[in-house]
Amino acid sequence: MGFSVTSTAASTSTLYPRLLRRLRAAALGLLALGALAACTPPEPVFRSTDISGADYGKGFTLTDHHGQVRTLADFRGKVVTLFFGYTQCPDVCPTALSGMSEVVGRLGADGERVQVVFVTVDPERDTPALLAEYVPLFDPRFLGLTGSAEEIAAVAKEFRVFYRKSGDLEGHYTVDHSAGTYVFDPQGRLRLYLRHGETAETVVADIQALLDGK
Repeated sequence: MGFSVTSTAASTSTLYPRLLRRLRAAALGLLALGALAACTPPEPVFRSTDISGADYGKGFTLTDHHGQVRTLADFRGKVVTLFFGYTQCPDVCPTALSGMSEVVGRLGADGERVQVVFVTVDPERDTPALLAEYVPLFDPRFLGLTGSAEEIAAVAKEFRVFYRKSGDLEGHYTVDHSAGTYVFDPQGRLRLYLRHGETAETVVADIQALLDGK
């Protein structure tokens, strides 16, 4: 009887330390997994360039092709895309506007909640009347904006957009300009930068995310 008690006590004394060691090892393993998860960056919400919180591109005040003064606040509740170009642009501008037409079409009913804005960097030639002929060719809902040379320069500076006339400056010239598109969320916050040539699938997914409150 005495032998049985002694044996049980000895067995218990060796069992507890081993159990504690296993528990400690398991806890350390869980901590390591937690640390690894914390160090792994979350999946990005957007496929294009996220510029949320940018300290530029706060807004604009220009005249649309109907002759109405427009500001960013006019489009609150919609996603706004903003592209700088000119009507006589041979390739980049029509490609960008055609791409946005496809995007808006793919969004279906949600396309009504998107405002595409085209700002001319050639105000000397791009009158409201000319913009009214050109921009709606891609979609009747699209708006062309213009202003004085000084107003255009101020807005371009606000959005860090480069443009410069090239060639015969007496009238037969082209305009070199930045080719990206800025995207605002429905609250009027600058959120995304779309590089020229971004796929329609990417732009549709990102605009839909903004419309869904991302």
